[in-house]
Amino acid sequence: MGEAVKKGVRELSPLDIYMLLPRTNCGKCGEKNCMAFATKVVNREVPVELCTPLSEEEKYRDAYARLREILAPAVKEIVIGVGEKAVKVGGKLIMYRHEFTYYNPTPIAIDVTDEMSENELIERVKRIEGFTYNYIGRTLRLDMVAVRSTSNDPLKFRSAIEKVAKITNLPLILCTFNPDVMKSALEAVYERRPLIYAANKDNWRQMADLALMYNCPLAVFSQGDLNLLSSLVKTLLEYGVEDLLLDPGTFPEEGLSETLINFTMIRRNACKGNDRLMGFPLIGVPMTVWLREDAPKEVLQWREAYLAAMLIARYADLLIMHSLDGWVLLPNVILRFNIYTDPRKPVSVEPGLRIFGNPDENSPVMFTTNYALTYFTVESDIKSANIDCYLIVVDTGGLSVESSVAGRILTAQTVADAIKKSGIEEKVKHRYLIIPGLAARLSGEIEELTGWRVLVGPRDSSGIPAFLKEKWPPRGA
Repeated sequence: MGEAVKKGVRELSPLDIYMLLPRTNCGKCGEKNCMAFATKVVNREVPVELCTPLSEEEKYRDAYARLREILAPAVKEIVIGVGEKAVKVGGKLIMYRHEFTYYNPTPIAIDVTDEMSENELIERVKRIEGFTYNYIGRTLRLDMVAVRSTSNDPLKFRSAIEKVAKITNLPLILCTFNPDVMKSALEAVYERRPLIYAANKDNWRQMADLALMYNCPLAVFSQGDLNLLSSLVKTLLEYGVEDLLLDPGTFPEEGLSETLINFTMIRRNACKGNDRLMGFPLIGVPMTVWLREDAPKEVLQWREAYLAAMLIARYADLLIMHSLDGWVLLPNVILRFNIYTDPRKPVSVEPGLRIFGNPDENSPVMFTTNYALTYFTVESDIKSANIDCYLIVVDTGGLSVESSVAGRILTAQTVADAIKKSGIEEKVKHRYLIIPGLAARLSGEIEELTGWRVLVGPRDSSGIPAFLKEKWPPRGA
């Protein structure tokens, strides 16, 4: 399958980038010199467009074009929707997360149909929009609405699309293989840049014409036939359609192995084989489990949940699901969050002083590290117990208390520096600091460096309320 074009991101070095930069060390990008900028560009920490001489001056036009080419991801990035709610899919640089990092977390779309009543549509779309979960400081949500034409009636489909578009700004996926039905819906919502789902071997020309006419991305569907999928992509590219997504088919149960193999082969060809025709985002459709109507609802939900998880882990760049139950969606949005964090950087929060409740000059002072999971666990325990206190968040580079103590990143000196920087000494009249039980070994050094008396707190933050009840205020304070 396919043609060889792209160079792998792992093969790039800062020198490859540097040689194509102006090399004037002008500093307009905010870096000290061009080599420092090249290093950040190759690590994807800044876009190459920050080099304004490169992107604006005519004499660098060829070098700029070359840089854009070699920095282009193996999987093309496609935008669906408009405005703040628009989603980016694809944009993957590598096949395995440990090689670099994944960008553009897999959007999850929930389906509605054009045969639902208006009340059913409104209720379901509101449930889609209302699904949120706060996880270590991030709000996890659903991303899109997939409107399916089960009636195959252009007027019904258009009417359903108009109702959905009126009540939500979420990006839309229009699902039908009938070009006439698709055209009717696109006329109503093309300005929302929906995803056209889908072109196949029978309708590709009509669907391509619609994608070009309305400037919308187009899904290409070939159920289990990768050679046909590749051929369709080549034909559509030659026809002028550039924003494509690939659906090689999602087969539940006994077809699960074939599904995962197909997804893996496509992504491998894009990332390792430099196959331009496979370098587009992949669509997984876990809702295909609902085609089996003879199984109990809970069984189908369970199958949809684990199929979605497998597809998130195996390269799906967009999912279309049916179940709206929390126990089906929650594991998958958390899995998605964890896979799409940068493996080079622990998830962390900003260091500094946090104030809970209405503390006064006699209130307890504690500290923890800026590892996100640690911080939000401590925060939750303090808030649930309605404790008025101060919490100093020490910068440990995103490491937990135990790891940072073991690695000598959390030391008496870093604690002393954090105390001074926080300004806590002006807020309380006592000098008692409650430290995590896992940092007990630092107690003596902290007292010597800071002049604060140390109270060794519980090893687990769930013990803070009981600890304060027994130990606060300290005797003699």
